[in-house]
Amino acid sequence: MAQLLNRITCPADLRRLDEPELSQLCAEIREFIVETVSRTGGHLGSNLGVVELTVALHRVFDSPRDIFLWDTGHQAYVHKLLTGRQSDFEGLRSAGGMSGYPSRDESDHDWIENSHASTALSYAHGLAIAQAAPGGDGRRILAIIGDGSLTGGMAFEGLNNLGHSDADVTIILNDNGRSYAPTVSRLSESLVKIRSNPVYMRRQARLEGLAENVPWVGDLFERGISASKAAVRQMWEPPAFFENLGIRYLGPFDGHDIGEVELALESAREFEGPVVVHVLTQKGRGHAPAENDQIKNMHDMGEVKPGTYTAAFSDSLVQLADEHPELVAITAAMPDSTGLLPLMEKHPDRVIDVGIAEQHAVTAAAGMAMGGLRPVIALYSTFLTRAFDQVNLDVGLHGQSVMFCLDRAGITGDDGASHHGVLDMALLTKVPGMTMFAPSSYQEMRQMMRDAWEVTDGPVAIRWAKTAARHVGPDEVGSGLAARKIREGTRDACLIGVGKMVDYAEGAADLLSDAGYEVTIWDPRVVVPLDQDMLDDAARHHLVVTIEDGVREGGVGAAIAARIADLGQAGKVPPVRVMGTPLSYIPHGKPDAILSELGLDAVGIAAEVTGWLGADTPAH
Repeated sequence: MAQLLNRITCPADLRRLDEPELSQLCAEIREFIVETVSRTGGHLGSNLGVVELTVALHRVFDSPRDIFLWDTGHQAYVHKLLTGRQSDFEGLRSAGGMSGYPSRDESDHDWIENSHASTALSYAHGLAIAQAAPGGDGRRILAIIGDGSLTGGMAFEGLNNLGHSDADVTIILNDNGRSYAPTVSRLSESLVKIRSNPVYMRRQARLEGLAENVPWVGDLFERGISASKAAVRQMWEPPAFFENLGIRYLGPFDGHDIGEVELALESAREFEGPVVVHVLTQKGRGHAPAENDQIKNMHDMGEVKPGTYTAAFSDSLVQLADEHPELVAITAAMPDSTGLLPLMEKHPDRVIDVGIAEQHAVTAAAGMAMGGLRPVIALYSTFLTRAFDQVNLDVGLHGQSVMFCLDRAGITGDDGASHHGVLDMALLTKVPGMTMFAPSSYQEMRQMMRDAWEVTDGPVAIRWAKTAARHVGPDEVGSGLAARKIREGTRDACLIGVGKMVDYAEGAADLLSDAGYEVTIWDPRVVVPLDQDMLDDAARHHLVVTIEDGVREGGVGAAIAARIADLGQAGKVPPVRVMGTPLSYIPHGKPDAILSELGLDAVGIAAEVTGWLGADTPAH
């Protein structure tokens, strides 16, 4: 029974609790988060690790007067609980329900969504300048950065400018030694030195023991002990790193000791200029399965499921690596959910985790390719868009043979607008020399890994959906760069479904058949370059409808329409109806439900066809 948690309606309620009550509250919060995330899915380990830290932040600072910037936003569940949104967790990450990230639409306590990491310090710099400007109201800016987000290059740009500008910002470095997987950076190695150095740990324990055994000295001695601990910390690297940038450093502190963190935050609040408060936390704290998960401390509840596109990619990648010693794989802190763990287990020296640094990953891959390796970059589609400049100018311009393997392409669902991978085709098809595959089945995914490997004259991409892959027989799989005709119909209409949308196209064809129309269906397989035979065949129909789970403006359908228009004079070629996602930020929900709302399911496609051919829309 969450007796104390039920009494927390706003951060001010926390300041009425004593130490035993705070301890009980933290236990109730952990129990609530475990129960909720086990039911709804979401980010577990990162939130279990920041319980005491978040409580301390809200006891010392005054949100929303003070501006809280969470980086990454997936560690803000506790913040949401303490700002009056407990009842909203019933709908966490469900359609119409609460976002899994901070949301300006949800609460005045939320300022940035920030699910792509490493941006909060830049927001903080801008907000601090605005607060100090004429007309600003002097709010304190807090940037809670950690869980690997300090491995991103943009974070270092923000640090550099914060120190240079002397902006009033309190930076809380949540150091849990992790991102999604164990964090990769030289700074993280420095922080680990503090965690593990026996001299520091023994001296800290001895000094604290003295303080406890000499009660008559009181607060004065305790302050002396704190100063001694700080002096010991100065022997190690993080103080020099931050202070060389012009940022005051305090720490490290036990992020699970509310009293210690509060004292540190109160001290930081008194300083002018930027201050880093370095706290040590344990990802997955208080939940044994998360604490014992060596890969990601149950960062989220996802896993690679058998029979999915990701599983097909993972198996095929290991086979290619066995055959080709030049293959290396690159991940940006997500080796597990992108399917690289089997390769790591078999060829650990051929998987490179660069941290949350997609731009670096792409340009480093270009360098590897220049040096004779064949790099495979495994990313979520939405995260590759952070590195489009590098794809275009560092890989594409140099004609390097780099494979981009993009998971979670299209409408992904529960993580919302920032995670839908709807821009990849519109962007990557504009890179000169790019070859791009879109598998429509598990078996096509495996075949396309082979086909993509054979493309050596420039970059190549494969993009696939998070949702379940359909399974087909050997005679329903294409090869090379050729499109595949799935169904031969009359000249009434031709449907061209991209990737997983082939399945919806076939469903629409069945509905149209019931209404008296036999339509042709093509699976383009390769969206750039487009197969001329497919275009010629499509152009002989009265209507062409293209379907893609990416933006319709500037996407594959638009390219098909332009190519078909080039085949004849005005009026001599069929109209092409382009179906895709709108240019809007699409909220979270289940992928199939979102596609249905957008008219991108079998019923919607059939309605598009019959609307143009002049018949009634077929029923379910």
